[in-house]
Amino acid sequence: MFGNLTRYLDSVVARDPAPRSRWEVLLYPGVWALFFHKIAHRLFLADLFFAARAVNHFSRFMTAIDIHPGATIGRNFFIDHGFTVIGETAHIGDNVTIYQCVTLGGSNPTNGKGGKRHPTLEDNVIVGSGAQIIGPVTIGRRARIGASAVVTENVPEGATMIGVKARSTLVAAETYAREFMPYGTPCKEPCEPAPNQRVDELEEQVEALRRQVEALVSERALEQAEAVPVEQLVHKNA
Repeated sequence: MFGNLTRYLDSVVARDPAPRSRWEVLLYPGVWALFFHKIAHRLFLADLFFAARAVNHFSRFMTAIDIHPGATIGRNFFIDHGFTVIGETAHIGDNVTIYQCVTLGGSNPTNGKGGKRHPTLEDNVIVGSGAQIIGPVTIGRRARIGASAVVTENVPEGATMIGVKARSTLVAAETYAREFMPYGTPCKEPCEPAPNQRVDELEEQVEALRRQVEALVSERALEQAEAVPVEQLVHKNA
């Protein structure tokens, strides 16, 4: 048991540059929320639903993280900071990282399959702060969900999703194949520019084209002015 705890704390230290030791990690609200969830989940599986909910509510009060007792969570799950909500039928794989203010929310139960209302996050997924993943969708292995993205459809393995509604960006394979990407967003990758930036670029291109057209018109007018008709030359010589 102590060995498992040590490995878990080491996995958190590997993903977070802030702690100077394992002892600091023991104070993280995400670590305590996971500890309480393990207790609540066992009570939930034993059909002790009220007791499971009691543990869940105490954990939410202490950590500001709400994990339903029915949620299934794999190894080395790390919630950085807090204020996260994870629904009852959510399934989280191994080595998943979630930043603050994330919701793994449910959709209308009639839209689910076999009672599945909440997302499935496969291994090594990273979810940026403020992201909302809604419904019984599957987030593929090594996928990255950018900050404040809204995801309502399945995400393929290795994709990086941004925006509202989230859309995929072209990220090089050597980037998404890295062991860990902080905040789930490749800040230096060629993601789509902001709308204002794109408008500025288009205005610069239009201005450059306008100058080229004016230069061509001026050059053409000068050529026409310098050209002397043959009839004028003959009349002048006569």
